[in-house]
Amino acid sequence: MSPAASPGSPVSRFTTLDRAQRVRFRRALALMVMTLLVPGSAQLVAGNRRAGRIATRTWMALLLIAALVLVVSSLSHGFVFWAVSNTLLLGVVRLSLMALAIGWALLFLDAWRLGQPLGLHQRQRMAVVGINGLLCFSVAGALLFGAHMVGVQRHFMLTMFGDGQVVGAHEGRFNVLLLGGDSGAGRWGLRPDSLTVASIDATTGKTVLIGLPRNMANFPFAEGSVMDKQFPRGFDCDDCYLNGVSTWAGDHTELFKKSDNPGIDATVMAIEGITGLKINYWAMVNLAGFRNLVDAVGGVTLTVRDPIPVGLPHDDFFRYIEPGTRKLDGMDTLWFARAREGSDDYSRMARQKCVMNAMLQQITPQDALKNFSKIAAASSQMISTDVPKSEVDTFLALAIKAKSQKLGSVSLVPPKVVTADPDIDVVHTLVADAIARAEGRKPAPAAPSAPSAEKGAGSSSDQPATTPATSPAVTGGSFGSLKDGYAANQADDLGSAC
Repeated sequence: MSPAASPGSPVSRFTTLDRAQRVRFRRALALMVMTLLVPGSAQLVAGNRRAGRIATRTWMALLLIAALVLVVSSLSHGFVFWAVSNTLLLGVVRLSLMALAIGWALLFLDAWRLGQPLGLHQRQRMAVVGINGLLCFSVAGALLFGAHMVGVQRHFMLTMFGDGQVVGAHEGRFNVLLLGGDSGAGRWGLRPDSLTVASIDATTGKTVLIGLPRNMANFPFAEGSVMDKQFPRGFDCDDCYLNGVSTWAGDHTELFKKSDNPGIDATVMAIEGITGLKINYWAMVNLAGFRNLVDAVGGVTLTVRDPIPVGLPHDDFFRYIEPGTRKLDGMDTLWFARAREGSDDYSRMARQKCVMNAMLQQITPQDALKNFSKIAAASSQMISTDVPKSEVDTFLALAIKAKSQKLGSVSLVPPKVVTADPDIDVVHTLVADAIARAEGRKPAPAAPSAPSAEKGAGSSSDQPATTPATSPAVTGGSFGSLKDGYAANQADDLGSAC
């Protein structure tokens, strides 16, 4: 049996020193863990107590605020929508996260100092430095990333939405005009490629999509409007179609002295005259940006009923999307909505509605959160709108409600509407009946059938429709010609029609 070391021997001194360093090492680690769990607690125990009290009280206040926000958010989605759309609050949160990141990092550095790293073995010192650095950069990095995301949302709100006049619901509904086209930077307001009114119940969110053909002619404008005074008998000039109203207004801007967007304002006057609805707001959708948005959310699943051409025959990327239910990327989704090769404008309108329905139903909050930066960037490129920032929370809440309901659809197309010379009474009846069905009311008695043939002729890009002598039933899928039908244009449930 080995003799015990004497109290003053080198072995005893080494053991005592080693134990002391292990205690200091554990103490240094404990100070860092304390700083991670309760910022300022390390300073209360071993450092500047005044700084520790300020830090811990700040942390407790933040935890209390976070708990209150979680409780309120679970009880009211409206609070969440208000919070994510209020630019002042977003700015305060962003600055607070940045300040918290800096302050927490300084507390970690002070905790490292309080751990007296110079009194440790080299390996222990290196471990303390590594652990402290990992915790410091992880916490500060997460907070700064959060600040970046809040900044992205704030920038999105500032660039996307303005401070325009808030327009209340008309007869319990918000009517938003959606315009689609190839507009680019600085070119908003060119001839729209598609025109749809989303009529949204201000309480339930129940939505009806009202499609208007771009080649409609001889229609009236809103009574008393600038365009009504110029065309009191309707838009009856040569080669004048609905999608050319914006171009006409752009050539006569002197008539719209107080307007920032003469083309869009004139189009709104036309839509109000045709549908009998009062338009609250408008949104111009850039189709190139739409492609990026679809890619940002990982694609959209759509049912393809017939081969859809991607591009034109002379394009080097020309191909077909084959029939079947499949997930399409941004480019294929864009051509699914736009292609006219082998079909007509009316079947294309039906496909566009199917895309709208799919986007509403398939994009989840999880998808939006996971791809937030990409979605925000794509949306900024995609949309120009006059919806005020203060109304964004209202429409977000309505979108969530609409997601769980059937999406209705009515299109002002043959055989019920003669687009070359529409019967406005019939149009108003179709719109009113679709809204009545969406609200669970009984529609008015059916209006008499429109004439069986359309008048007028147009260019290849704005072709007027022709209706067979015997109007076919509006049946079939989301793709097809006038003869084959296009169910998605007239449906109380777009999901089943698509």
